[in-house]
Amino acid sequence: MKIKCQNKTIILLLLFVVQLSFAQKKNESIGTETVNVVKPYSPTISDAFKVKETPSLDDSGNQPKETIKYSILSVPVASTFTPSKGNAAGVEKSKKERLFSNYATLGVGNYGTLNAELFVTQDLGNNDYLAGMFRHHSSQGGIKDVNLNDEFYDTALNVGYGVNNRDMSWAIDLGYQNQLYNWYGLPTDFGMTLPPETQEDLIRGINPNHSYNTISLGGNIEFNEGIFNKIDTRFTHFSDSFSSSENRFYLKPSFKVDVMDQSINTNIILDHVSGSFENNYARDNTEPLKYSLTNFGIEPSFVVHENDWTLELGAGLYYGLDSENSGNKFYIYPKVNASYKLVGDLMIFYTGVNGSLNQNSYADFVTQNPFLSPTLNMRPTSNQYNVFAGLKGKLANNINYNLTGSYLNEKDKALFKSNDYTENFDNQNYAFGNSFGVVYDDVRTLRFYAELKADFSKSVSFGINGTFNSYKQDGLEAWNLPSMKLSSNLDVNITKQWYAGLNVFFVGERKDMQTNLDVATLGVPVTLKSYFDANAHLGYKYSERLTFFLKLNNIGNQAYERWLNYPVQGFQVLVGGNYKFDF
Repeated sequence: MKIKCQNKTIILLLLFVVQLSFAQKKNESIGTETVNVVKPYSPTISDAFKVKETPSLDDSGNQPKETIKYSILSVPVASTFTPSKGNAAGVEKSKKERLFSNYATLGVGNYGTLNAELFVTQDLGNNDYLAGMFRHHSSQGGIKDVNLNDEFYDTALNVGYGVNNRDMSWAIDLGYQNQLYNWYGLPTDFGMTLPPETQEDLIRGINPNHSYNTISLGGNIEFNEGIFNKIDTRFTHFSDSFSSSENRFYLKPSFKVDVMDQSINTNIILDHVSGSFENNYARDNTEPLKYSLTNFGIEPSFVVHENDWTLELGAGLYYGLDSENSGNKFYIYPKVNASYKLVGDLMIFYTGVNGSLNQNSYADFVTQNPFLSPTLNMRPTSNQYNVFAGLKGKLANNINYNLTGSYLNEKDKALFKSNDYTENFDNQNYAFGNSFGVVYDDVRTLRFYAELKADFSKSVSFGINGTFNSYKQDGLEAWNLPSMKLSSNLDVNITKQWYAGLNVFFVGERKDMQTNLDVATLGVPVTLKSYFDANAHLGYKYSERLTFFLKLNNIGNQAYERWLNYPVQGFQVLVGGNYKFDF
């Protein structure tokens, strides 16, 4: 091994000398000299390097391994431990609530109140269905200090047929409704100019009963493809027990057209109403009071989405046709809406200005106030513009809010006002200060609206909202329009079987006026007091099909007046049940 190491050292020295020789210039001569080595080369540790090859080992001097023999002596050990089998932890799933297609409700209460509902639907095939609905609500009356009959009945029946296909869906329905009311709201000082015996005879001779009948046929079509989006249409025949009659037909198709990568949405409106009243309020007409009003409208608009902005630009073009009075007129209304996400869904700013021509009808007026006299003057209302701005969003994941300020300018706004009266035995049953007429006025309204909704959990939800109005009108007062409305509701699921709810509302002061024409003095505006009402309900789910309920209305037992001289029923109790089923 020593000889080999010396040989390697000599070879390295030779290579080093050769390298130095090549490092000289090509033609340079360094001469010849004799070098005498007087000491042998002694390598140091720093000159050593690792041998990369695996060395061959000479195992001739190694001793052979000994063979070790071993064995295990098994000794049994007694043990009382018994391991139990492991079970996988399961997640308890709540039972999915079964949905039923049909239900029936029946409730009875004081004042002879009866409330009944029945809704049924049946699939006839994979895509079509048949549905029916029956509803009845009645009371036998009994309001304190009311001299006339105050009972009412409201019964409605409706049947419908519908088809749902991939490309489109459509439905038609036929309905009938019968309503019976009484003009029971005599003025508090009625008959004071008459002797007591004559006053009693006059009151006993008043028959305040009157009724309304409605027959309607309508339908709608929705398209999933094509330019048409939806078409709504309905025909309604409305009549009362005083030979008044009204027919209304409207057709409202909407479609969408793509122009230069922009969708233009267009609504078309055809709204016609015509009818007649046998007499005017003074009963001095020689011919029935007839009206025939038709509104033609088109509302094109397009929507632009840009990051957090959404902008709708459009307009409404209307032509109002008055066939009886030749009062035709052309209207143009703005239709601009915009919204901007200030902080995502937490705060959204929105604003806009809109207007439209609204058709008024006898049937719509009765829905708002069933104590009207059948002697009305009909005309449409022009909502010239409604400018608004507000904020909406979320205070938390389960709390929503909405704040709005608006300014409305309405021309020929319909207002309900008490009719003037006389204490004459020859009067119609609605002409004793116990009915209302409709007057029209130009009204400008400054309005603020606030709303808050919260779902504190899956079992508790709460909501509150308020509307505050300030009116400016051309006439004397904005009759029967409240300055303030507040409402709040609370719904609680107490257990899986028990649930409860509370609803309270407040309506501010309103103004009305009527004159006893038998008295020399003229009437002055009367302020109707504001009122507060509270309603509650409690329910028990006996099974997935059967539920019992208890409803309490007007808990404060206040005889407030929704309309002048018309006190409402006091504390009301209604108990009943609801049953769900399938065929």
